[in-house]
Amino acid sequence: MRDRLVAGLAVLGACALPAAAAADMNTNYGYGYAPAAAAPMSWTGFYIGANAGYGWGSANRFSPGGFLGGLQAGYNWQFAGSPFVIGVETDFDWAGISDGAYSLNYFGTVRARLGFAFERFLAYGTLGFAYAGGEYEVAGLSNSQSHGGWTLGLGGEFALDRNWSARAEYLYVDLGSSTYSSLIGPASIGYDGSILRAGVNYRF
Repeated sequence: MRDRLVAGLAVLGACALPAAAAADMNTNYGYGYAPAAAAPMSWTGFYIGANAGYGWGSANRFSPGGFLGGLQAGYNWQFAGSPFVIGVETDFDWAGISDGAYSLNYFGTVRARLGFAFERFLAYGTLGFAYAGGEYEVAGLSNSQSHGGWTLGLGGEFALDRNWSARAEYLYVDLGSSTYSSLIGPASIGYDGSILRAGVNYRF
């Protein structure tokens, strides 16, 4: 119905102004006119975003678990004419991952990413450095220490439009051991576990 209305208006215009209508059809509204093709999807560029999720793992005799959330930023580069994407990302999450006397209060990473793009969907693997802040409390007295280790994982990201994308990822983390002071003496505590989180990115 819409096409018929457009055609009818074109005929009326042609009857009123034959020369102008003919010229206009030859430029913008003729049958040979085709709109410019949309630019191909590219993942290249900077992005910032936010995430939230859940972490769980083991720390000696403890089994900490809890929610976390924070921010991430990074850069992707997609090879011209290729589905392969490489990138680097850093993130920082505030955490409430705890069990008994032990807890992780924050968690962060600096990682490389290697992905394969299916137009608007990007599947990727990631590997890099991980760090966290732990706390050990005995008899109401606590001691905080930092942890450093590594992480690897998998994820997927979907472009909602030119700028916004949504994603989900899984990370395995090994944060090594740190020695905590307490009333009952020093305690060497190591942490390893999993992170499952979702997020959104704004791509520039």
